[in-house]
Amino acid sequence: MVQDLSTAAVVPALEANMVAFWAAFGRNPGAELYEGNDLVWFLTGAHEPLFNSVLRTHLSPDAVDSAITTTLARGASLRVPMFWYVGPSPSPADLSTHLERHGLTYAEDFVAMAVDLRTLPEEPPSIPGVTLAPVEDLQTLRTWARAVVIGMELPEQAHDGYVEMEASLGLETPEHLYRRYIAYRDGEAVATSGLLLHSGVAGIFAVATLPHARRQGLGRALTLAPLLEASRRGYRVGTLQATPMGVPLYGRLGFREVCDPIKLYLWSPQ
Repeated sequence: MVQDLSTAAVVPALEANMVAFWAAFGRNPGAELYEGNDLVWFLTGAHEPLFNSVLRTHLSPDAVDSAITTTLARGASLRVPMFWYVGPSPSPADLSTHLERHGLTYAEDFVAMAVDLRTLPEEPPSIPGVTLAPVEDLQTLRTWARAVVIGMELPEQAHDGYVEMEASLGLETPEHLYRRYIAYRDGEAVATSGLLLHSGVAGIFAVATLPHARRQGLGRALTLAPLLEASRRGYRVGTLQATPMGVPLYGRLGFREVCDPIKLYLWSPQ
């Protein structure tokens, strides 16, 4: 278990937790996953770059260009767009420059953040008319996945594929220690989150709220609920990767930035 928010302790664990979360999609039937010391990438074939990504790069300067060419060729063979993550500790340090030379364009930043779970309140906030629960059956899992893609405003053509990928991953098992949470209001699934216990930290993912239910405290509640569960299991540090818009919300919960932002570069097939 990671016990403190020092850079040396939390940043490698945050990256490993993030990589483990996304790499799981590469284990779906028909997907590809490469986990080497040089690269970690996965391709699902979905026409959404989130689901075809290079997650970690540890290459020597003389090997980077060849590796980029070879990896992009795999995406080109499937004709799918890809993201390439840069950070928090890429090798070579000028990876962004190499990616740009190969035609990738900067897409967005994710802010790497962490929190001491011992500083959180004992219970998530109560919201009138809203109930929170873990996802414990396949039907609810499909409902959860639908709410994620709507709340994250993913393209409509990605909806069915994402639901099927999540269904293939299944429910919580001791092996991957991944648990999903869902909030209902008047019988409607309005918000989601996910918790991955991996590499000694509690990683928060898939925090999403339907557009008409935003600014009502649901994001805060769906972030706290899994973190409190992780704390009860003995974890001490929570991590996440926030969009710039989400940073103030997580800051109010006690999260703080722990390293330079993680940059995403986009490649699209010709």
